[in-house]
This record gives sequence, structure tokens and C-alpha cells, in this order.
Amino acid sequence: MWPHRIWLGAAVLPLALLVPRDAPVPHILAEPPAAPARDRAGAAPQPVIVTRAGWHADEAIVREHAVYTGAVRAVFVHHTGETNDYDCAEAPELIRRVEEAHIRDRGWDDIGYNFLVDRCGTIYEGRAGGVARSVRGAHTTGFNADSVGIAVLGDYYDGEKVPAPVVRALASIAAWKLLPGVDPRGKVRLRSTNDASRYPKGEVAVLNVISGHRDTYRTSCPGQALYDELPEIRTMAAAMRAAAERDGDADTGDADTEDASTY
Repeated sequence: MWPHRIWLGAAVLPLALLVPRDAPVPHILAEPPAAPARDRAGAAPQPVIVTRAGWHADEAIVREHAVYTGAVRAVFVHHTGETNDYDCAEAPELIRRVEEAHIRDRGWDDIGYNFLVDRCGTIYEGRAGGVARSVRGAHTTGFNADSVGIAVLGDYYDGEKVPAPVVRALASIAAWKLLPGVDPRGKVRLRSTNDASRYPKGEVAVLNVISGHRDTYRTSCPGQALYDELPEIRTMAAAMRAAAERDGDADTGDADTEDASTY
């Protein structure tokens, strides 16, 4: 969760003037390759993702090159904690503000999340390093290795409706990125690397493969409404992987059970 609340005021991307409210921005979307990208990323094909260039990431402020970890065995869901009252055409500007806050205010190397999703269900590349690779983020204290952090733009407190495209986008990332052999509905054992998490450094936590930020850190993130959608996201991700396997589009391999270090 990103605790700094930002007042959007009347700020609107110039592009938003050309796009109806709640409409995605199609001409900045990066289509998946003809053959789905692999790197042992998962059994389902890569979804459409807006690249860093598409949301105009400020590469000049990025401090270090990407660090890579083991294959993805867990997904952590977040929300950014800001208003839900934004046009989806404004999402690139909101993500640039997250990037700046993470780097300039927190002193991180880059934006912390591996991916972000707007309320229209558009998926955006987060931390640099290659969407198909296992890039270590800074999203879930103590559990940044062998995992993916996905943030939904907005505040999903109790009673807030989570749009169906958001649920589907989260499931599609999980279905694609998780290591083959990992059941999105299952459990995973991860070793904490930071005493600031709910688990002391060195302790092995047994978590849902698709978890919320609050499961490992003292926070309300990703908000109760989004947290309540996690069972549906797990079920949907599993169905996507099963469909890909039936269609012959599945990657195969055994899950790596090695623990890795992180922040």
C-alpha cells in the first residue's frame, strides 16, 4: 500500500481529453508476442500490458538496474489507497506519481510494484527489468523474492465495489506469472527476510499463493473489498491455467522450493 494520499484536483492527462471516461487507452497498449512470452513464467499466456514507455516512466530517476530472483511462487495484491474517482486515461499520470513517491520520498531504486492495474482492468508494467522475468520488487516487506506485487490504483475499503475487469486482470497476471506446478488456490512456504513483517526474519510463513499485503504486514492493504475478492481471483487464475493446458498452450516444470533472500 502506498500511504501518501494525493489530491488529484483537476489534473488530467492531455490524452484524457481525447478518451471517454472509463475507456482504456488502446494505442499505448503493448500486445503480447505472437508466441506467449515464457521464462518459466506460467501456464497461461501473457496478457496485454502497457509498457513503462507507454505510461512514460521517468527512467532518469531510477537508481539501480533490476535484480532478479527465483521463479514466481506467490502473488501479493495491493491497492494504492488513493481515490477511485479518476478517468482511466489518467492512470499513466497516477503511476508516474507512485514512481516518484517510491523513488524520491522512500529512496527506493524504482517503483516498488511489479505490475499495476487501473479500474478499467488495464495492466501496466511496474518495476523495470522485463515483464516476463522474475524481477525483485519492493512491495511486500520480507517477501519480495520469488513473488510478484500487483497494485490496483484506488482505495478498496469495505463496501467499495471492485470492478470485474480488475478481478480478471489480477487473475490473468497470476495465471501467467506463477511457476508451472503452482496452484493459484494452494499454499506456499516463504521465509521472511525482514523483522518488520508479521513474521520475524528467518521464520517460514505458510501463505496463500495469492495473498493480500495484510497477510504479511501490519496494514489494511489491499482494503477489505479487494481482500474479499481474493478467493474469486484464485479460482479464476486456476481456471485460466487449466484452459491454457487444455488448449496446449501450457508451459511445464516443477515448482522450485528454494527460499531466496530479499530486502
